[in-house]
Amino acid sequence: MTNEVIQAIYERRSCRNYRPEQISDEELQTVLEAGTFAPTGKNLQDPVIVAIQNPALRNKICQLNAQIMGSNGDPFYHAPTLILVFGHPSWKNYIQDGSLVLGTMMLAAHSIGLGSCWINREIEMFQTEEGRALMKEMGLPDDLGGIGALSLGYWNIPRPAAKPRKKDYYRILK
Repeated sequence: MTNEVIQAIYERRSCRNYRPEQISDEELQTVLEAGTFAPTGKNLQDPVIVAIQNPALRNKICQLNAQIMGSNGDPFYHAPTLILVFGHPSWKNYIQDGSLVLGTMMLAAHSIGLGSCWINREIEMFQTEEGRALMKEMGLPDDLGGIGALSLGYWNIPRPAAKPRKKDYYRILK
């Protein structure tokens, strides 16, 4: 059984090579709106989504992420747009809720022809003094914690085919 959503799930891949041109406002809005429709515990809609297209701010975020990773490369693969997802650590499901937002936005991006890749280390980044200063620069409240991020842009290479799924990935018990 298949449909457009199932097909998109099967075809979506992480993009690690982006063209330099910025995505359109309409494309960005579509991805962000899709993220707001991800399920959240008790429908609290706790996650806070921040899109970064300002080059100076983008570079600060990349540098901090690379520092946490122990690298000096660009952990966002030179994508022109970054999307950060935050939540309130006081909410027991903040990581789960934010993760669903990120996954939903990745699928939405794929469905409109954009590439995306989940980027880690935002939890650690936004616990540092530099990360807290960046949050303040972005106008975010102090009670948020980082969850994850996406690199977002146009593919610069053909999308790779899916690797075979591992055996026993799922089980059915009746």
